[in-house]
Amino acid sequence: MANVPTADLNSAAEEISVGDRAEAQFEVTDADTAIALGSGDVAVLATPRVIAWTEAVTCQVVAAALPASETTVGVAVSVEHLAPTRIGETVIVDATLTEVTGKQLRFQVLVTNPDGATALSGTIVRVRVPRSRFV
Repeated sequence: MANVPTADLNSAAEEISVGDRAEAQFEVTDADTAIALGSGDVAVLATPRVIAWTEAVTCQVVAAALPASETTVGVAVSVEHLAPTRIGETVIVDATLTEVTGKQLRFQVLVTNPDGATALSGTIVRVRVPRSRFV
């Protein structure tokens, strides 16, 4: 680990709490499809794209509470992509912090289609790290 004082890694711990959450909406475009990303041959929302969206929302959950010297990195993703989403439809991506263990942050993620059906559900684990390790 870089020469970062321990206090920097823990200074925001009181502000990051189980239950913290964020939500965002994303419209599916041609660039988001399985065909465009090479993960399939149908023009529906690609699993890799929806995972990227869920990771982005998990970052939003804790971003304001982290000191500038710190960031998070993804270390585990476990999801089920349960329903297709068509081009032009808008999904709602929700991420809720469910567990904090030291520097590890576990999130429940849920993506819903316009009709309310669950498109994706699962967990993402991120770890708090000094930003200097990646610069």
